[in-house]
Amino acid sequence: MKKIVIKGIIENSLLDWEGKIVSTLYVPHCDFRCPYCQNAGMVLNPDQYETIPWQTIKDFLLRQKGWLDGICLTGGEPCLFDDLPEFIRKVRDLGFMVKLDTNGSFPDMLKKVIDANLPDYIAMDIKAPLDFSLYSKSAGFQNEEMLKAVKKSIKLIMESNIDYEFRTTVVPTLHSEEDIKRIAAYIQGAPKYALQNFAPGGDLLNPKFKEIKPYTEEELGRIQEAVSSYVGECIVRGV
Repeated sequence: MKKIVIKGIIENSLLDWEGKIVSTLYVPHCDFRCPYCQNAGMVLNPDQYETIPWQTIKDFLLRQKGWLDGICLTGGEPCLFDDLPEFIRKVRDLGFMVKLDTNGSFPDMLKKVIDANLPDYIAMDIKAPLDFSLYSKSAGFQNEEMLKAVKKSIKLIMESNIDYEFRTTVVPTLHSEEDIKRIAAYIQGAPKYALQNFAPGGDLLNPKFKEIKPYTEEELGRIQEAVSSYVGECIVRGV
């Protein structure tokens, strides 16, 4: 059994769950290899980071009770781990809400936590239009079954009773306005779609992407306007 370990924590965040104060917990490992990923160390070489024991996390959360609303569980990819439902349940039993970040490649695990009504909020990344040639380029995989899994996860989330959002990190060399419109059309009717501006700094999985100039605020605003009619709310982050 692959058990959850926590390799990083942001103790207080106002950015990772809109309207909430959370602690953001990072799990290692991911089955995607997105070239613009800013957590390359966590994906490729997580052993360089110290493991934070559950007891340490539990003690911290309990000290923050009344201040923190909950946690954001991110990574890496949390759905890689067999004991994800138990981990979420442990956090909820302490009296905290849980936001789950996922790339959508493990629909069976996602179904398990949705059916048990465990996450309070799910944020799923959609890396590109749902076309294999485009998605594989953005997500760094070569297996068409993974794209089928992503599509299955989108359907699961949209048919669930759990609050959710979809989000895309918009990278000029990978995504055009038309690409984002295709994504928005695929998730038509979703309550929220977040466009996250690509940031060329940090620990990028492909260092060559540090040379790419992000979209400007004005350019992202135009894309936002072009896709807003497909979803309940389209927001822009990171400009």
